[in-house]
Amino acid sequence: MRKLASVQEIRKIEPIPNADKLELAYILGWNVVVKKGEFEVGDHVVYIEVDSLLPERPEFEFLRDYGFRIRTIKLRGQISQGIAFSLSILPEEQEFNIGDDVTDLLGIKKYEPPIPIQLSGEEVEPFPEFIPKTDEVRIQTIPDLLEKYKGENLYITEKIDGTSGTYYIRGKEFGVCSRNQKIQEDETNLFWIIARETGIENILRNYGKNIAIQGEVIGPKVQNNKYKLTTHRVFIFNIFDIETQNYIEFRRFKEISNKLGFKTVPILYEEYKLNDTVDSLVELAKGQSKLNPDLPREGIILRSLEEISDPEYGRVSFKVLNPKFLLKFE
Repeated sequence: MRKLASVQEIRKIEPIPNADKLELAYILGWNVVVKKGEFEVGDHVVYIEVDSLLPERPEFEFLRDYGFRIRTIKLRGQISQGIAFSLSILPEEQEFNIGDDVTDLLGIKKYEPPIPIQLSGEEVEPFPEFIPKTDEVRIQTIPDLLEKYKGENLYITEKIDGTSGTYYIRGKEFGVCSRNQKIQEDETNLFWIIARETGIENILRNYGKNIAIQGEVIGPKVQNNKYKLTTHRVFIFNIFDIETQNYIEFRRFKEISNKLGFKTVPILYEEYKLNDTVDSLVELAKGQSKLNPDLPREGIILRSLEEISDPEYGRVSFKVLNPKFLLKFE
């Protein structure tokens, strides 16, 4: 579960050129613009991530004009992601430690963009428990992973800005899911339209195993169709073995995708040795989309070539978003 708000430590503070009243604080792997003198190195703060939707409380009133939503912004030429508050916004009678999740305590929710009518279903069920959801963690939230897996061989794909869908076969059951829900068959739902047009059910049944494919749906009326497509397309990024409860490793993922006729998300590096900082990965995330060179890419996804399940981080898989994309479209 993503910690939208947590207790963290300020690792470093630096001045911002030509900014008398602002300075730059480093929290986890995030760069956060704060008021000059408000915090010191080593202070414990409440850090609230981008994509958070804050409740209407006096402490957050200054965010009303922004809909109480935390976004990526640029102040005095400096990218700022997230916001820091003193611990005074937390109940005094409780004790808090670094890493404590205070999302629910503060009534903070994740911002979810409105779902277009063609993506929603009239009848929905909970997302299947036997398939992982598709959310990726941002590297800024887990910067220590970079040191732990330094030298590890990864592969890198382009992160596409669409809406994720999951299609699966489990025994006799064929299932269609959006990011968070299973959708009953519907003549007007886009996920089901794609399933019928591409014959996904028959393809998966003929493969003969209980698997799920997960991909990004893009095209008309999806995220404003940034890629300027005339038809809907799905680019897959995961194949999950339901029987073994494991993701298919990269080389097999490519082989199976090709065999079944599925397009994968653009693969940028098939073998990349991890030797990066958060800042160097942010630079790597910049660039133009392989699907539309006129569009800055949303970012990149990095995963271990051989599947690794870490006891602390889970699957070694994370995203790095392109700040130029965020500033343009958030």
